[in-house]
Amino acid sequence: MTPDLTPRKAAYFTLGCKLNFAETSTIGKILADKGFRRALPDETPDICVVNTCSVTEMADKKDRSLIRRLVRKWPEATIVVTGCYAQLKPEEAASIEGVDIVLGSNEKLRIAQYIDDWESRREKIMESTSSPDITTFLPSCERGDRTRFWLKVQDGCDYYCTYCTIPFARGRSRSGRISDLVDQARDVARQGGKEIVLTGVNVGCFGLDTGEDFFDLLRQLDAVEGIERYRISSIEPNLLTPEIIRWIASEARAFMPSFHIPLQSGSDKVLKLMNRRYSTDLFQSRIRLIREMMPDAFIGVDIIAGARGESDEEWQKSLDFVKGLPISRLHVFPYSERPGTAALRLNAESVDPGERHRRGAELQKVSDEKLGEYMKKMIGQTRKVLWEHLLHDDPSRMSGLTDNYVRVVAPAKTEWINEVTQVKIIGIDAERAETLIAAHLDEGLN
Repeated sequence: MTPDLTPRKAAYFTLGCKLNFAETSTIGKILADKGFRRALPDETPDICVVNTCSVTEMADKKDRSLIRRLVRKWPEATIVVTGCYAQLKPEEAASIEGVDIVLGSNEKLRIAQYIDDWESRREKIMESTSSPDITTFLPSCERGDRTRFWLKVQDGCDYYCTYCTIPFARGRSRSGRISDLVDQARDVARQGGKEIVLTGVNVGCFGLDTGEDFFDLLRQLDAVEGIERYRISSIEPNLLTPEIIRWIASEARAFMPSFHIPLQSGSDKVLKLMNRRYSTDLFQSRIRLIREMMPDAFIGVDIIAGARGESDEEWQKSLDFVKGLPISRLHVFPYSERPGTAALRLNAESVDPGERHRRGAELQKVSDEKLGEYMKKMIGQTRKVLWEHLLHDDPSRMSGLTDNYVRVVAPAKTEWINEVTQVKIIGIDAERAETLIAAHLDEGLN
């Protein structure tokens, strides 16, 4: 009998952060090396990999809902669940009917081995390493489905904020080596990549376990020829030093004027209850310095609505503080009670879930206003754009991101996909949220 040489098909589903997306791309490469190809939208996959998030209870619900939907849609497919939900609640994930393999954070990039075990025994597999024992840095640098690459530089976290499960899901902070990460960036350039996003759980802690330094990593990456853009996915305000801000503003060749900085609360009392490592004064000083050095920089800020200890008075302080910040937008998260976190042991007022969502909606309104003001100020400006793709619903136009991380659309020029060109911002797209309209100014900036 002639063996069936048809490549097996795999489908990938990712929830959560950019780090998860980077690792899903690496999982895809691992399975491609094993002979799997990515399933097309209309095909039935042989294996489904679900890389989960568990930052809130809502994230857990989305994980379970997606897994069950995939089991119903493709009952014959092998279902692999990995990521933070699989690490924190492996038994719960394994108990979902139709799930075949559950892999914790330390096991996800050894997926090929576990697939072999499953195929030889056809017995449910559930493997996870206790978070204190997760000490290995597993590298990841992949393009995924976009023109940007995600370079994982750090994993895990030692901060243990009282509301957060990430140290339990990801383990202790650990880093790659600068020489290895620079080599990966050079490989991206050889593949034609133009933009790299530095990802991690707490990227500013890079090097604390290896004796290297985050700022030195930035400078060495900046020197890699062929990479035109870098962005830091998210960085704690106490680790985004004035030295780094000034360097990005005045000396860096390729680090873009866009920042994502978690605040979590504008109340110093609540910040202490959260075990955050900065005050509102420090946070404000970082924002003011960015705005002084880079007036058009995009500044996104994470904030939690209705955390334990956020009394009416502290909520008002937080709201007023955020309103006064010269930022571009907020990423709002209603507080979620997470089992096992220290917040549940605090002698602090618990906010009613309905009130948490009301406060979140009010913060979202502030965010919408700030983003609208920021985008209006961009009209008339000339910016550089890295073009990503043609619009799916209108291939006569294409979409890309400005240097300061605002999405724009312009008439399609397919030869400019994955190229940087200069445009003039001429308006706001009424049909596409958070999108500007641009006019081409040149024939490319290579």
